[in-house]
Amino acid sequence: MNVSIVIPVYNEADRLPACLDAIMAQTVQPLEVIVVDNNSSDDTVAVAERYPIVQVIREARQGVVYARDSGFDAARGEIIGRLDADSVIAPDWVATVQQIFSESDVAAVSGRVRYYDLAYSQLLDWFDLRIRRRMARLLGREVALQGANMAARASAWRTVRQSVCRRAGLHEDYDIAIHLQQAGWVNRFDERLVAAIDCRRVEASLPEFFSYVWLSPKTYALHRLKSRFHMYPVVTLVLLCYLPLKMLHKGYDVQAARFSWRQLFIEPPIARVNPATFVD
Repeated sequence: MNVSIVIPVYNEADRLPACLDAIMAQTVQPLEVIVVDNNSSDDTVAVAERYPIVQVIREARQGVVYARDSGFDAARGEIIGRLDADSVIAPDWVATVQQIFSESDVAAVSGRVRYYDLAYSQLLDWFDLRIRRRMARLLGREVALQGANMAARASAWRTVRQSVCRRAGLHEDYDIAIHLQQAGWVNRFDERLVAAIDCRRVEASLPEFFSYVWLSPKTYALHRLKSRFHMYPVVTLVLLCYLPLKMLHKGYDVQAARFSWRQLFIEPPIARVNPATFVD
């Protein structure tokens, strides 16, 4: 099965090279890589254009939902992979996508994430996987998708293209999962599909961080689904971890690949823009 990879981007010049390098290193190359520029003001487009496999398209309407739509609509593959600009996929990611979709009639799949630029990341990886496994069991057919590491059948996307929500204040990847499920499709969590992501979300202020994590139950609630109740303990746990994660992320010395107290007093990195907070 041909796999197209779509990456919506907004001011991601620093993170995009690692993402694209990982795609170039795949054991099975994708059919195409579509980078959707959503009005970036930095060198994001110039970075993307350095890679021969990449097709850059532009979406002027501000909002990740519009960038996603444009990328998915332009994709020519039978399967559409979706990544974030800071996603660094495993070398067998495309091959694993092909295997998963050839094994069953699943409509969409999301997988395991690992974390980089974070001290003691192996511990977080361990906890994160167990939480995802548990949530997959609890949510069942309503299992969520994660835009940093997901893939969907193009045919399934076309059936929900007109019905998915296009508004601020929800997780658009969760929303796709919900609409696919309501249309009779099956989504799945499969830990064979692995991508590493940055934990930079914790660089946001506590109110901003809370607003972001609260979108998980809120998205289910907007669709009047009881699955939102399964998300409340997760939100509580994530909020309790906010300060430790913030310290481990800010104190991570990239050159030494370890925690550094000195690093804590260096100017903090810029938090990633929450893609759910703005939609034209």
